[in-house]
Amino acid sequence: MTEQTWHRVASLSDLPEGAMAAVDAGGSPIALYRVDGQVHATANVCTHGRARLTDGYLEGHLVECPLHQGQFDVRTGAPQGLPVTRPLKVHEVRVEGDDVFVLA
Repeated sequence: MTEQTWHRVASLSDLPEGAMAAVDAGGSPIALYRVDGQVHATANVCTHGRARLTDGYLEGHLVECPLHQGQFDVRTGAPQGLPVTRPLKVHEVRVEGDDVFVLA
């Protein structure tokens, strides 16, 4: 098993409320979301259609895949109905000042 490390991936000031951003953490494509003042991170690839989630839509805590409109809860990675059935990998996030770090 590969040991996970913290990666600085963004500035908090560049991620406004209600926004999402595609970042890379140690070679892993990650999606960052800022919702209700919190930053969440998941894998950036849909578990159903292999599309980039950051090309989709964010509404509240739900991200919608642009390919087949499957939705996931960004807090837990849980699928929210068909056609998606497998959860997204969720990454731990740490914010220090303006720096956003992801464990990957």
